Amino acid sequence: MSNSMLSFKKLSTEDRKMLNSIFWRSLMVFAGPCGAAYRQAPGFTNSIMPALVRYYPEKEKLAEAMVRHMTPYNITQNVGTFAMGLVASMEKENAENYGEYDPSAIVSIKTALMGPMSGIGDSIYWGIVRSIAAAVGIGAAAGGSILGPILFLLIYNIPGMLGRYYLTYLGYTMGESFISQAFKSGLIQILIKCAGIIGMMMVGYMVATTVTFNIALSIPMQDAEPVLIQTYLDQLLVGVLPLSLSFVCYYALKKNVNLNALIFIVMGIGFVLGFVGIC
Repeated sequence: MSNSMLSFKKLSTEDRKMLNSIFWRSLMVFAGPCGAAYRQAPGFTNSIMPALVRYYPEKEKLAEAMVRHMTPYNITQNVGTFAMGLVASMEKENAENYGEYDPSAIVSIKTALMGPMSGIGDSIYWGIVRSIAAAVGIGAAAGGSILGPILFLLIYNIPGMLGRYYLTYLGYTMGESFISQAFKSGLIQILIKCAGIIGMMMVGYMVATTVTFNIALSIPMQDAEPVLIQTYLDQLLVGVLPLSLSFVCYYALKKNVNLNALIFIVMGIGFVLGFVGIC
């Protein structure tokens, strides 16, 4: 990594300008969806256009490069800029050795990155960063603070933007050897597994601390305080009702129940149970 940081400093002004433009364009990678497999192809091609235009001033070669990248592509957007920087580096190599360099290797490497890079991106950003951001944001919002949604957006987006930026440069300077070496050594599989464990821990923490579901019913006792049903439920398993509610919602989502509809259903059930004095 230290060698890569040194490589960053060696980049020319034109290189930095091109990579910065790719970084900003990557924010629109989901623009112009084109089916499940191809959905990021137009956005990817648009993102790397600064490199294609720079390295292929001839219209024929430029058109050939654009067609080359209108192929299936789908990588988690927060880490996908690594592939963009890598492709920019390979397109430079192809332009400098046109006719001797196999351009199909560019598409092959880009496609090969889809699995491992998405595994890393989903585990880290969707599994860990988003869970932490949601836990902090919900915790603040539960206290009535306007900082709730603001903290969520900051905690989730700042690492995402930093990742996008530095991975653009990293892909351009490190080239194709990094991912292949990390994949062969098993580093990627270890990182994905660890990220998944941490993500599940954060989800469990969120359920335990943010989901509230208590039974208000009690059993009257003669000459004694009424026995609260919630007390016995807590003795059985603390948080059993919030956990059960979370599993029910998860099952409904797996059955393709609309998320917005599920939210209103839970709100409606909560209102009815609260109105009749059950919760």
